[in-house]
Amino acid sequence: MTRVLVTNDDGIESPGLHVLASALLEHGMDVVIAAPVTQSSGSSASIMAADDGGRIAVDRRTLEGLETVPTFAVHGGPGLIALIAARGAFGEPTDVVASGINHGANVGRAILHSGTVGAALTGGLNGAWGIAVSLDVGMSPTEFRWESAARAVTGLMPELLERPRGTVINVNVPNTAEPRGVVEASLAPFGIVQTTLTQQGEHDIRLAVEDLPNAPEPGTDAAYLADGWVTVSGLDAVSDVRLDLLQ
Repeated sequence: MTRVLVTNDDGIESPGLHVLASALLEHGMDVVIAAPVTQSSGSSASIMAADDGGRIAVDRRTLEGLETVPTFAVHGGPGLIALIAARGAFGEPTDVVASGINHGANVGRAILHSGTVGAALTGGLNGAWGIAVSLDVGMSPTEFRWESAARAVTGLMPELLERPRGTVINVNVPNTAEPRGVVEASLAPFGIVQTTLTQQGEHDIRLAVEDLPNAPEPGTDAAYLADGWVTVSGLDAVSDVRLDLLQ
């Protein structure tokens, strides 16, 4: 049986996390849940944690409808969770790190900053398959089609498991009941949102997140997602590039 770590960067109480875990459980996966005790968006693959004398605090939890699933609330980010899971922190190391379902899209090269993606990449770096999944809810959603994103994950899982260990994919799903289909897509040059400096005082700086003013570049994950497609992009946890500097 395939053992799956379900994590996220939105925190242990996120409904997207619960829906993803339930879907994987229903598809016969051996699921363990470990997620940040608080919101950790933007943490990338950070392995920093709130520690006490070098110890990482971990609390056992029970989630409604998932009472049979071992569940842990961790005082640290998703990258750290994926790392310590690979070292046996939550039982036997998992075969897959499934990260999400994120509240909002993670597209373009800006996924560098995503804790959702960071967890999947950390899993891949440590020999697991990794899948990061996000739901494109936009800036002011009125409904959340978590089940559409969960179906995308369970549908892609068999193909992912046919790839070599360490394979990591990033999946984005439109917030609709019936996406147009699944398409492999390259990363957009940046993403679909930007951070803007709104205020700078003597002792603090404030940022805001807003939509980019331009249409996404055709053929990219951002463009396909905007057009109603589930996008899949392959990621490398670490790229070994020969620069030939010493010649």
